Amino acid sequence: MGTAERREAPQLSAGATAVAERDTQAEASDRDIPAQEEQEAEERAYYRPLWVEEPARGPRLPDPVRTSAVRAVIIIAVTLVQAMVAFLSTLAGSWLAFPMVLSSVASTVVATWGALDVWVTRQVWIQRNGVVSTPSSTARALRRERRKARRQERASERAKERIRRRGGAGQLSHS
Repeated sequence: MGTAERREAPQLSAGATAVAERDTQAEASDRDIPAQEEQEAEERAYYRPLWVEEPARGPRLPDPVRTSAVRAVIIIAVTLVQAMVAFLSTLAGSWLAFPMVLSSVASTVVATWGALDVWVTRQVWIQRNGVVSTPSSTARALRRERRKARRQERASERAKERIRRRGGAGQLSHS
């Protein structure tokens, strides 16, 4: 594809443009025009990394929860392998089929326990250690109003207490 054709061609994707420009560079090098440096510069311009590292979305799981999650994944993986062996040995008519079916049933119960263990461990950890939460602006406003009302109530109580302590100061007579 020549230069004129490339200029008149409709918009190409970045990859197609890079291929077209490489072809043009190959034509240029066929004519003994030094284009090696230009080609390297263009290849660097079109370089895209395979992936872009992004920060983790949230904090990592607490240690007890992570431990129970790893345990559950291992148990579930073993259960799946047992179920597959039981199925294949049943199809093959092997003597191993019956014991594998029994152990697969038992492993399914254990795998269910493992999955529940992750959930329970997480709930217990949250209950003991609390969760970092950011209250919404509505919650903040309500708390602010409650605090203001409590302050006013305490101030009026103090004022009443002061009047009682003075023994009725401000009265014209004691009679």
